[in-house]
Amino acid sequence: MIKIAVCTDAHANLPALQAALDAIRSEGCDAIYHTGDAITIGPHPAECLDLLLSTPDLHPTMGNHDAYFCHGLPQQQPSWMDDGEVAHHHWVYRQLDPTLKDVIAGWPWVIKETFEGVRLVFMHYPRGDAGDGSAPIVHRPTAAEADRLFAHYRADVICYGHTHVAWDVTGRARYVSPGSLGCHKEATARFLIVECTHGRYTLTRHAVPYDDGPLFAAFERRQVPVRHFLYRAFFGARFPTGV
Repeated sequence: MIKIAVCTDAHANLPALQAALDAIRSEGCDAIYHTGDAITIGPHPAECLDLLLSTPDLHPTMGNHDAYFCHGLPQQQPSWMDDGEVAHHHWVYRQLDPTLKDVIAGWPWVIKETFEGVRLVFMHYPRGDAGDGSAPIVHRPTAAEADRLFAHYRADVICYGHTHVAWDVTGRARYVSPGSLGCHKEATARFLIVECTHGRYTLTRHAVPYDDGPLFAAFERRQVPVRHFLYRAFFGARFPTGV
């Protein structure tokens, strides 16, 4: 039997990442897959990268936010990226060792594995038609929509992230997202466990609580740009804004 863990979108939330990895270690997993977006949004980009890179048997894939760090933001600011978001990205990059760009640039967009005869694919999200950026987001795809989104991949299970929504739908494959590890309305760290044996698999969802007091304190102490917007958009408005 092979037992693996899948998490996604840690988004610089160190308490959530630590809680998930502690729980995964207690499960005795053979490998861990993080399907993109290790950085931005949260206040701990350097610490989360350090933890991901130093965790044995952890396999990261590239996310769009990781790629912005490696390859730069779009040269012409797109209409959907306002000045506050640009300022946030630049703040994040100032926290990071520039030499990490080369390390993260080596992360694959897609990982394909076969465990005990079970075919798995790990990715952040399908690429756009031109190969630049992600395909348009479908937060809760139907089986037919998921089949179209992931049409280029053949697998029994496709694990993805990007939407931050926990989802599970079966079409030609089983398409499953654990939901964002770092961005959630509740202080719970979410991940999947997949156990493969003799051509079959079982999949279970896990959510472990963590103390988000240090997360809020780091946001405020580090004066993370647009943090009040981030509280509302990604954390269920559970942190006070002082306004």
